[in-house]
Amino acid sequence: MSTTTAAPTATGVTAAEKTGARTDEAADLIGKARERIDALDDRIIGLIQERMAVSAVVQEARLTSGGRRVNLSREMEVLAHYRDALGKPGTALAMTMLELCRGRI
Repeated sequence: MSTTTAAPTATGVTAAEKTGARTDEAADLIGKARERIDALDDRIIGLIQERMAVSAVVQEARLTSGGRRVNLSREMEVLAHYRDALGKPGTALAMTMLELCRGRI
């Protein structure tokens, strides 16, 4: 295992320093993993935006038919689904997503 660090970049910071790694190999692995995380984040954001659009269609249909914009029993199902899949933090994530998808109330 190498303990050397790469030469500084144009900003004067080595890849190892930027990633918090102690070796070039770890810095490389972290850099590649971060690129994958960034790509996943972009996909997640796109999916949430798609969910927001679908939710707007549902809300419009509900309102047009004389119903309420928000169906609380459905929201409870969504919260339970996220909690069951992701644990307690999943509930907070679902709450944020539901808030984004409700639009202006």
